[in-house]
Amino acid sequence: MADTVQFDLVSPERLLASVAANEVQIPGAEGDLTAMANHAPLITTLRPGVLKVSGPDGAREYVVTGGFAEISGDSVSVLAERAVPREDMTAQEFKAMVSEATDKLAHAQETFVNEPGPVDDAAKLLADMVAIGDHIGLSAN
Repeated sequence: MADTVQFDLVSPERLLASVAANEVQIPGAEGDLTAMANHAPLITTLRPGVLKVSGPDGAREYVVTGGFAEISGDSVSVLAERAVPREDMTAQEFKAMVSEATDKLAHAQETFVNEPGPVDDAAKLLADMVAIGDHIGLSAN
């Protein structure tokens, strides 16, 4: 199967996926990207978003909150800070994730009063989390 890559998704808790994939859509920190067979080697950080995997056995989606992806011509490995299969994401779990992002923003605003970088990063994290909810049909309220 020359048109597939080995896809592995790992979170601190467990291995979530290890499958052959035709393509992996990744929410990269610098923008979305799609990895396929024979992709140029690349390492990227992840932003919160929905990671999509399509392969011979169908398509799956995972909500990820950050981490790293390592891409080569024959494999895609994602090490996620937190990853949840889309079908397992509950409103309660999503609200907890948004609450955590809100707390990080409040902490950054208190701690880094004259340093916009960390505050901007925390605000982006919160915005990305809210956007995930819009994408998957869950509300943070």
